[in-house]
Amino acid sequence: MKKLLSLVFILAAVLTGIVACEASQGSGNAPRTESPAASGAASGPAVLPVTKNPITNTGTKTGLAITETMVENNMDKASGKEVSDRLQFTLKNSSGEEITGVEVYYTMTETPSGKTESYYQKLDGLTIAPNKEATFYFDNESGEGHYPENKFSIYRTSPEEVKFDIEASAPGFAAARGTAVKEAGLEEAD
Repeated sequence: MKKLLSLVFILAAVLTGIVACEASQGSGNAPRTESPAASGAASGPAVLPVTKNPITNTGTKTGLAITETMVENNMDKASGKEVSDRLQFTLKNSSGEEITGVEVYYTMTETPSGKTESYYQKLDGLTIAPNKEATFYFDNESGEGHYPENKFSIYRTSPEEVKFDIEASAPGFAAARGTAVKEAGLEEAD
């Protein structure tokens, strides 16, 4: 009887470990990537496409601009070194006040098919000081300025050209817009 109880406890422990492992890795076909914490570090639920733009900014102040975008042949702004391909853009605050509450919405459009995917991300904890800029990397890496991406997006999986339309918004400021283009090919499958 003791052997049977021991076997039942071992089996229960194994099954509990399997369920916990599946819960931590996610299940189904949805990709599991991470959301940023206040520092921009990865931690949280999956990054999935959204069906509409949730940004409802009616701000009119000038001072927020997207000054540089990259999705190929990327360079790390801080080190000047090459990094793997990713969506990367720089926001400049040319106003005399801090900018907080930044939200980003971007749409990828595959040409010539016209297939689209859109993503939304709050850049929690971000403050851009007056007359400063900040660069953001959607690359599933951790650290300041790094945010999650869907590694199964059309950017990563399509052999066709993919165009990006990017909107960055902050309360009170007119939205900033930028574009980028990935040429045909699959080099972005890093």
